[in-house]
Parts: sequence; C-alpha cells; structure tokens
Amino acid sequence: MKNGILIFLRLKMEDHEPDDTVKEKIFYIITRKINQLPEAERNLLEHGSTYIGLNAALCGLIANSLFRRVFNVTQARIAAGLPMAVIPFLTAHLSYKGFVSFPLNTGDLNCETCTITRGGLVGLVFGGLYPVILAIPVNGGLAARYESAPLPEKGNILTYWTRISKPIFRKMLFPILLQTGFAAYLGSRQYKLVIKALQLPEPGLEFQ
Repeated sequence: MKNGILIFLRLKMEDHEPDDTVKEKIFYIITRKINQLPEAERNLLEHGSTYIGLNAALCGLIANSLFRRVFNVTQARIAAGLPMAVIPFLTAHLSYKGFVSFPLNTGDLNCETCTITRGGLVGLVFGGLYPVILAIPVNGGLAARYESAPLPEKGNILTYWTRISKPIFRKMLFPILLQTGFAAYLGSRQYKLVIKALQLPEPGLEFQ
C-alpha cells in the first residue's frame, strides 16, 4: 500500500460529498488509525513538530551568543536570550505542524518525496536560517543601546551587516544543515508511520 493515503481521496469521487465532509471523514479515519500505533510511534507523529521547534530554539541561542561576542554585548542576557529561544521555537513548531504534520493527518500530503521536501525546507528556512537572521536586529539593537560596538553610518549599513554576518553564517552552517536533515528525516518517518497506521486492521476484525 505504497500510496495508502490516496485510497481516501477516492471517497470524494464515489460519494460526491462536499469537500469539507470528505476532509472531516479522512481526518477522523487517519486519527483513529494513528491511535492504534504503539505509543512511541504515536508520540513521534504527535510531537515531531516540537522537536523541530526545540532545535530551532537551540540555533537561535547559538546565533545569539555569536552575535553578542561580535558586538561585545554583556548586558541583557535574559532579555535577549528569551526571545531568541521562544520566537524560533514557535515559528518552527507551527510551520512544521502547518506544512507537514496537519496535511499528513488530513490526507492532503500523500507523497513521501513531497513530505521530505516540505520537512527539509521548514527545517532550513524556519528552523535554521530564521533564528540566525533574527539575531541580527536583536543584538544590533542592544549594541546601539549600550554602545558596546561602533555601528555603521547610514550609507554603509548593508556592507557592514554583510561583513559582520558572513563569518557567523559560516559557523552556523553545520547546525543549519543538521536541522534541515533532521526535519527531512522526520517528515519521511512520519509519512511511513501514517502509511503503517492505515494498513492496520480495524479493531475487532483481526481474527475475522
């Protein structure tokens, strides 16, 4: 049953029911099947986006630390560290849930390659690049407030930020690639678990 999720899309053609009704049925059936999986596999499906969010928060804290060193900022550790952990966590968590987990549970995502691609892109953009980019204005603002480092004049802003950010992006390359690979792998695992759940027999029919 390589394309197991697709069997439910046939309901739409056979029953000629409204789209919303069909989607509700698909969501109900897939959810019921997922609940038959072992707890460890069920947790991976239900909380996979949380793992992506935690990795994004870690990327945010690492990037924040690197920019603080560049700008010689020693003040406001908690005030800067908290948003650099919370905002990337929420962004990556919700993005993965919206682009991967929820479409899988509703039958809208029925291609393993598409799932891997979506997961990898979410990991790259929201879990890796976004936390690093977010650290730039956060720490630039602190540097300006506490005058811990000389900031550029208006005409040299782009050149200055490019020069400052390049070495940090190079240092963050491994965490970003790790996050991308992990998110892609998680997407593949979740897709296979949904297919596995769909292949399980209905409760009470195992011995019939």
